[in-house]
Amino acid sequence: MLEDGLSYPVRGDWLGRTLIGGVLGLLSVFVIPTVVVLGYLVRVLETTVEGADEPPAFEDWTALLVRGVVASVIVIAYTLVPVLAYLVVLTVFFGAGGIISGDVGALVGVAGVLAALGLIPVVLVVYYAVPAALTAYATQGSIGAAFDVSVLRPVVLRSEYLIAVLAPLVVAVLLWVVTAVLAVTIVGLLLVPFVQFYGQVAVFRMFGAAFATARGSPGTRRAV
Repeated sequence: MLEDGLSYPVRGDWLGRTLIGGVLGLLSVFVIPTVVVLGYLVRVLETTVEGADEPPAFEDWTALLVRGVVASVIVIAYTLVPVLAYLVVLTVFFGAGGIISGDVGALVGVAGVLAALGLIPVVLVVYYAVPAALTAYATQGSIGAAFDVSVLRPVVLRSEYLIAVLAPLVVAVLLWVVTAVLAVTIVGLLLVPFVQFYGQVAVFRMFGAAFATARGSPGTRRAV
């Protein structure tokens, strides 16, 4: 899957796609280009599950923008809700620690610190669930599918999905290293958005392949 993901972005008319994606990355300060790129990545998820061997073309920009907006809402919902709930718990702990004096207050404060460390598994759970949610939306075209337990459960509980979702972490590390090297010079810094786009397409390819493998969809044979 890792080999397939890394080779996927450079298949077909890779230069044209990468140029468009990189330019949109350079313009990301205007927000809308970022949303369009996310819409394109959702399209990558869809075509991967369908069994396509090459990345989709940048076309129907209005549809890409709409998909990007919906995908942004899904990501925010999955990220914001658990994080806010967690922050409420932390506020209660630290607030109680400040009000209660003595050893009991100290114990409550320590419990709050330990609870803060619990944010790490929360982030990991979000990372694990979001790819499946976005792919469910991509394949069914409904925002409700991203929150449909009956659609997500058969996928996220499969060992194939667990293993496949870990593969993009390797790409993320490689991307971080390359970005750090390029950022040393001004010319290299200008190339960063293009490299990041390549990495995003590769990662979303692997997310789509993970979903296809776990669900046993037609695209499994080609994507894995």
